[in-house]
Amino acid sequence: MKKRQFGNTGIEVSVLGLGGGQVGSDSLSDADADRFLNTVLDLGITLIDTARMYGHSEERIGKYISHRRDEYILSSKCGYTIPGYEDWTYDCVIAGVDRALDLMKTDRVDIMHLHSCPKEVLERGDVIQALEDVVKAGKVRFAAYSGENEALEYAIGTGRFASLQTSVNFCDQRGISQYLPEATQRGMGVIAKRPLANAPWLYDQRPVGQYVEVYWERFHAMGLPTFDLPWDEVALRFAAFAPGVSSIISGTAKPDHIRRNAEILAKGPLPEPIIITMTETYASHGDCWPGQI
Repeated sequence: MKKRQFGNTGIEVSVLGLGGGQVGSDSLSDADADRFLNTVLDLGITLIDTARMYGHSEERIGKYISHRRDEYILSSKCGYTIPGYEDWTYDCVIAGVDRALDLMKTDRVDIMHLHSCPKEVLERGDVIQALEDVVKAGKVRFAAYSGENEALEYAIGTGRFASLQTSVNFCDQRGISQYLPEATQRGMGVIAKRPLANAPWLYDQRPVGQYVEVYWERFHAMGLPTFDLPWDEVALRFAAFAPGVSSIISGTAKPDHIRRNAEILAKGPLPEPIIITMTETYASHGDCWPGQI
């Protein structure tokens, strides 16, 4: 598995990381979670990303791969839903980090994100200070921000975060053109989420009310040509080799899926650039930008 420097942090991450949301699902048995997480590490995937809100994900990481802790870079998210603490406060961040350390049976989280923290909270400053304090205490190695749009732009501009996580895919290119260049200039590591754009090509009809609906609209508005490659391969290779991206995270709990994604990325960048165009409506909307794959 190819690895990359993670900004100026001094650590390396695999080009393909695991998005641990589905690992926390009640529909996944503990035995299957155990097998899957160890398969991920056996494939050479070294970035494991999870979050407080991902069900049993942190707990299962602690149960099933903490004995292999030196084999992976651990990324999580915090800021909310700690009993007895108000969300998005200094004390909630501190308690969230401690809770994550306990659940994942580790003495440090390598990358800890404020998870979609609103801009006005970031401007207040106390939650950023909390992350900086747990870094000083040795509980977290790098303070990070996960989010989009104006809050992400503000977080990058503070110069107080070592890395970021944001959406990067061929239906959602705003980050590539608008945010990643400054992040790269500042030496920030970049984790790209939603690299498959929630797979809009799987739906013949508009998936009304589903998470993928907005990307489905964009996908059909962009007037894309027919490729000789499967859509999942086009999407993954586009996101993983977009300028500034350190690693993409694949949200799955199926061994066959993670193996296929690893095989796709082993091929490297797409063989030649293909211009992606969009309707004027989408190009001017600001959420999705023209680019290349």
